[in-house]
Amino acid sequence: MAKADYIVSLIKSHYNNEPERFTTMALQIAAHEAKLGHTLVANEIKNIIDKTKEAKNKTKAFASDLQGLILENVPAVNLADMIASEDIKSKINRIISEFVQRDKLRKHDLENRRKILLSGPPGTGKTLTASIIANELNLPLYTILMDKMVTKFMGETSAKLRQVFDLIEHRQGVYLFDEFDAIGGERSRDNDVGEMRRVLNSFLQFIERDNSESLIIAITNNKALLDQALFRRFDDVILYNLPSIDEKRALLKNRLVQFTKKIKFDDLLPNINGLSHAEISLACIDAIKETILNEKQPMNNQLILRTIKDRNAAYHK
Repeated sequence: MAKADYIVSLIKSHYNNEPERFTTMALQIAAHEAKLGHTLVANEIKNIIDKTKEAKNKTKAFASDLQGLILENVPAVNLADMIASEDIKSKINRIISEFVQRDKLRKHDLENRRKILLSGPPGTGKTLTASIIANELNLPLYTILMDKMVTKFMGETSAKLRQVFDLIEHRQGVYLFDEFDAIGGERSRDNDVGEMRRVLNSFLQFIERDNSESLIIAITNNKALLDQALFRRFDDVILYNLPSIDEKRALLKNRLVQFTKKIKFDDLLPNINGLSHAEISLACIDAIKETILNEKQPMNNQLILRTIKDRNAAYHK
């Protein structure tokens, strides 16, 4: 993008009252200046943004009906910190790239990916992905607690859902619908109740009509449970799996980096079966805690194998 285009986009975002887009364009200008060798200018722009980021991301009060249903977070995790397959990283990069360059896409009557479905076993990086996208785009992350959204009162859940989509339209951010199975179940199931079918129909209508500047991310542990009508409403579906051998090794080395000389990582790999990314990380943390609290317990393969065994017993009886 030429420098003049950056300036035009900055002016547009200012007068359209789009502070998030203004920040995105400012970061692009900083990157452009850095490539030209103007490091002082680039660093000054980044410092200004960093100093104001915390203030810009302060929690704003939600409507009384939504209190306790939405959590706001200020993520601080980067894509480079994520251990996942190259396919998943590539798809996350594509979402980020399309958002940053959405003006370029719109010139060709195309829209960036904004409605994303993440599916896979617990602990494989789905929630982490939403945090990464929010942080990389300098947007707040709003998590909608679906278990609290669903109520026994006729029509109340749909009414709350309408308020959430009004918020999505008027307050730009990354909106995470966690435990999406709560409303996204197959409508034809015999044990489904009429109220939940109405809620799902409402969601389908809201997400199809949504033309906001926000990103919508829904998470499910099993996409087979979801109504098939949902899939065409999402721009992208990313599937997560338990870690591969290479990912297991990377997770162990990442968590136990200060003990690399004391551990034979390849000897541990055959014993890590069925554990998710999060569970492997927790097993490593358990081992680190034990070496800190028990001076007689050195870090070694036996200790890590024991904490891995404990995690397996806890999660996979």
